[in-house]
Amino acid sequence: MDETKILELKVGIFIMIGIMILFFIVYSIGDIYLVKKGYHLKMRFNFASGIGPSAPIRLAGVGVGQVQGIRIVYDDKEKRPKAEIYAYIQENAKIEEDAVATINTLGLLGEKYLEIMPGTPGKRLVKDQETLIGKDPVIMEKLTENLVKLSDSAVGIVDQVKSGKGTIGKLLYDDAVYNNLEGFTADIKSHPWKLLNKPRGED
Repeated sequence: MDETKILELKVGIFIMIGIMILFFIVYSIGDIYLVKKGYHLKMRFNFASGIGPSAPIRLAGVGVGQVQGIRIVYDDKEKRPKAEIYAYIQENAKIEEDAVATINTLGLLGEKYLEIMPGTPGKRLVKDQETLIGKDPVIMEKLTENLVKLSDSAVGIVDQVKSGKGTIGKLLYDDAVYNNLEGFTADIKSHPWKLLNKPRGED
C-alpha cells in the first residue's frame, strides 16, 4: 500500500472519530439519554401548561430524566380529554406510587419542567410504562383574573370608606363619632380609675 492511500485512510479514520465525538457532544448537550439505562412513565394532566418534549424532569429537585413526548388521550372514566406526558426516568430514580407530579416554571417566564415530589416511604415503586396522575398547574389567566377581582374589591372598599360608609368610614369622616371618641378619651385621661371600676351586678 502506497503512502497516499495510507494517508487517506488515516484522514478518513480521523474524520470518522471526529464525527462520532461531535455526535456524542450534541446529544449530551440535548440531555438525551442514549447510554444510561432507565424506564418510562406516563403522567396525565387536565392541563399541560405548555410543557413540551425534551423538558427536564426533576425528582425532589434533582434532574432524573426528560419528557419524550406529549399527546391528547380520552379518559373513559371521566369522559373528558387529558394531556398524557411520556417521560424517561433514570434507572436509579425510584418513585413511589403516590408521588405527585406537577408542571413548574423556572422563574416567572422561564422554561417549563416536570417536578416529581417523592411519595410515602415504603410504598410500592412504580414500574416501566405505568401511569402517574399529575397535579394540575395554576393557570396564569385565572390567577390574573382573580387578582383583577381582588383589586376591584379593594377599590370598592376604599370608595366606601371615602364616602363615609361602614365602621371605618364613619370613624374617619363622621364628626359625631369622632367627637364621642375624643370625649371618651379625654374622660379616661381625667378619671383613669373608671377603667378599673366594675359595673354593679358583675362578679
